[in-house]
Amino acid sequence: MKNIKTIATLALATFLITGCSTKKYFEPEDTTDVEVSTSSLSADIKTINRDGATLDNGSFISELGESQFQLKENFYFLNTTSNSDAISTNLKDKIYIGEKEYDLKNVAIAATKKDNLIAIINSDNSLELRDTNNNILFREYETLSLANDTRTTNPFFLGNLVLYPTLDGKIVIVSLETKKVIKKISVDPRGQFNNIIYLDVMEDGETLVAASANNIVAISPRNVVTREYEIRDVALDGNFIYAATLDGRVIKFSKNLEEQATQKFKFAKINALASSKSAIYAAESQGYIIKISKDFSNVAVDDLSYDESEKIIAIKNKFFTGDKVIVLP
Repeated sequence: MKNIKTIATLALATFLITGCSTKKYFEPEDTTDVEVSTSSLSADIKTINRDGATLDNGSFISELGESQFQLKENFYFLNTTSNSDAISTNLKDKIYIGEKEYDLKNVAIAATKKDNLIAIINSDNSLELRDTNNNILFREYETLSLANDTRTTNPFFLGNLVLYPTLDGKIVIVSLETKKVIKKISVDPRGQFNNIIYLDVMEDGETLVAASANNIVAISPRNVVTREYEIRDVALDGNFIYAATLDGRVIKFSKNLEEQATQKFKFAKINALASSKSAIYAAESQGYIIKISKDFSNVAVDDLSYDESEKIIAIKNKFFTGDKVIVLP
C-alpha cells in the first residue's frame, strides 16, 4: 500500500512538472522594426482603469498624457472633466474633482462630471447622480458583484441621458430630465467577471459599443446586437470595431458586429489594443507589439521587451506600461 501511494505521488508530481513545462508562448517567426516612439513617465503605473492610471508618485495619466498635477495623498485617478480637472477617489468615502472634495459615505470606483452633474458608480454596485452641491438626484442599487475586472469603466453622458456601466454586466440608462431609469441593457448576465470593461460611441454618433470579458454589444436606435467572445480589449476606428480575444485573435467588425476580417496569433495573450491613423496595434504579453494594417492584409511584429508583469493600458494611439509611453504612428 505504501509503495502504491509513493508511485501515485511520483506520478502526480511528474504530471504537474510536465504540465507546467508544456505551457506555450507566442513566438513569431520573424520580427520587423515597427516605427514607434517611446518616452518615460515620472514613475511606474500603480493602478489602472479604462480612462487612465495612477502613478506611484501621485501623478496620473489621462488621454492628455501624464499630468503635472499631483493627486491628494492616498487618492486614485478615476477620470478627467471637460476642463481637464482630475476626478479621484480615496476608495473609502470621498472623491475629489479638481480641488473640491465630495463626501460620499461610499466607495466610488467610477465617476464622470458634465456641467453641474456627477455620475458615480460605487463598489457595492450602487449608481448615483449628484449635483456639484453634493445633492443626490438619483440612486439605484444593482446586484452586488464580488469579482470584477480591474478595467472598470466610467459612466457616459450622451445627450440628455447618462449611461452607467454596472459591475454586474448591464448598462443602466437614466434620463437627465426625469432622473429615472428608462432602460437596462444586459451585456453579460452570466460571466464570473462580468463588469463592463469598455464603453464608447462610434464615429457615427449613434452606435454605442460595450464589452465585458465575455461579450461585445453594439447598440443603435435600430437594434441591439450581441456577440459572444472572450474579450481582452476593444478599439474603435471610424465605422469599424476591433476586438482582441482570449485565444489570440484580432477581429475587425462592422458596426453591426459582422466579422470583416481576422488575424490569429498562436498562443498570443493580447493585453491591450490601440488604433492609430495607420494601423491597429496589439500589445502581446511577452513584450511584442503587433501591427496590423486596417485592411488586415499586412502584419508586422516588433520585440519592444516590456515586462509582462507590468500593468498596460491603451489610450487613443498610445500604450502606457510600467514607466514607459509607447506612441503609435
